[in-house]
Amino acid sequence: MEYLPAPAAPAQGHILCCQCGVPIPPNPANMCVGCLRAQVDITEGIPKQGTVHFCKQCERYLQPPGTWIQCALESRELLALCLKKIKASLSKVRLIDAGFIWTEPHSKRLKLKLTVQKEVINGAVLQQVFVVEYVVQSQMCEDCHRIEAKDFWKAVVQVRQKTVHKKTFYYLEQLILKHRLHQNTLRIKEIHDGLDFYYSSKQHAQKMVDFLQCTVPSRSKSSQRLISHDIHSNVYNYKSTFSVEIVPICKDNVVCLSPKLAQSLGNMGQICVCIRVTSTIHLIDPRTLQIAEIDGNTYWRHPFNSLFHPKQLEEFIIMDINRVHEKKKGAGAGARSNKHTLAEAWVRKTSELDTDHQYFCRTHLGHILNPGDLVLGFDLANCNLNDEFANKMNPQHIPDVVLIKKSYDRCRRQRRRNWKLKELERDREGTDTDDERQYQDFLEDLEEDEAIRKNVNIYRNADIPVESDTDDDGAPRISLAEMLEDLHISEDATGGEGAEMLT
Repeated sequence: MEYLPAPAAPAQGHILCCQCGVPIPPNPANMCVGCLRAQVDITEGIPKQGTVHFCKQCERYLQPPGTWIQCALESRELLALCLKKIKASLSKVRLIDAGFIWTEPHSKRLKLKLTVQKEVINGAVLQQVFVVEYVVQSQMCEDCHRIEAKDFWKAVVQVRQKTVHKKTFYYLEQLILKHRLHQNTLRIKEIHDGLDFYYSSKQHAQKMVDFLQCTVPSRSKSSQRLISHDIHSNVYNYKSTFSVEIVPICKDNVVCLSPKLAQSLGNMGQICVCIRVTSTIHLIDPRTLQIAEIDGNTYWRHPFNSLFHPKQLEEFIIMDINRVHEKKKGAGAGARSNKHTLAEAWVRKTSELDTDHQYFCRTHLGHILNPGDLVLGFDLANCNLNDEFANKMNPQHIPDVVLIKKSYDRCRRQRRRNWKLKELERDREGTDTDDERQYQDFLEDLEEDEAIRKNVNIYRNADIPVESDTDDDGAPRISLAEMLEDLHISEDATGGEGAEMLT
């Protein structure tokens, strides 16, 4: 008779599992964890796979039914988005923990590790860990779809200026870039005398119009056209058009004011030079240094035109110049400029150096001009002025020459220009060979006028080395302190598209 050893007695305080007989601590189900899991699966009914939609253009995820939200990888927002897709199934269990599992950067997969608890047989609480895998599918959102279509728009802002030079538009472009007002545009189209901004909503277009009216002297009007009408829901679909007209005056223009306007500006001279165009037109009288600012409303009540366009600028050479001491102001005279110096100059055209014909004039550029300097100006003595106010003026009050700005070597200035500007992405109707010359004029204006530079983001051009000031020809330059470092983000720094998830 063979002797069989008796089964081992359970340890004190333990019981035997009713399924496999393993000693276990007492629990309401009287079963071990392995047997309990074999009997009950608390994750039953919870989907182990899912789908999330991602827009490549704007890098947003779709939150059903129609909301697109910005989420970074392994962020709390993306985790909440994934959990919402299985929220109904998780209502029967208790969610303890949730987190991401690392996946390959280009796998288009998101894996969630979830820990849940549920009360099972006889009140026993079972905890289980499982993985839910989401497939990232590409889907273009409605906003990006409208941008790609380029023809779907609900509002357009048409900006126009009836002038030959585009200095005001170049300045306006930099303001739009600085204040990021181009982000909501569907399309920007450049035409001969202006820009068209297309928007998907009327509110964005109205915001642009308000910005333009606060930035440059202008006036606007709006109109709308009915596209469709739903008689059942009483919904109207309109396309709105905003027309913004900028005053036809640019920097360095010579203008002739009406007698009434000149008198209201402190008995100012009628022949003035526009030294700057910001939210107002800044004028200076080259004979007295008297300055004035004219806003858009004043201009449209008393309009005036430019006597010349930039192509009519002529080059003069300073033969002799004398600074004029400040005289007493006349009755009712306005403020005078502290940044300019009044001077009397004898000039001669560079095209007439073989003659003895000289011109006498007063100028506001006495602080930068010396004998022998080259200066650009307009010849009023040998031209036919076709202006209603200038034709009625006393000929003795019309100067022979109006000097505008000092002339420097343009090619040398371009080579030494160690800064650059950003540009708007826009559709060009046609490129003009004169545009590059006008753009260079605008860049030179930035170098010469510090007041305009404060409103523009100027970036350092690392391709051009910084030169010392020992070989300086006196041309105005922008200091490094006024430049911004252009930010270049490489894919190595950010991980590129589909960057690795943080573990």
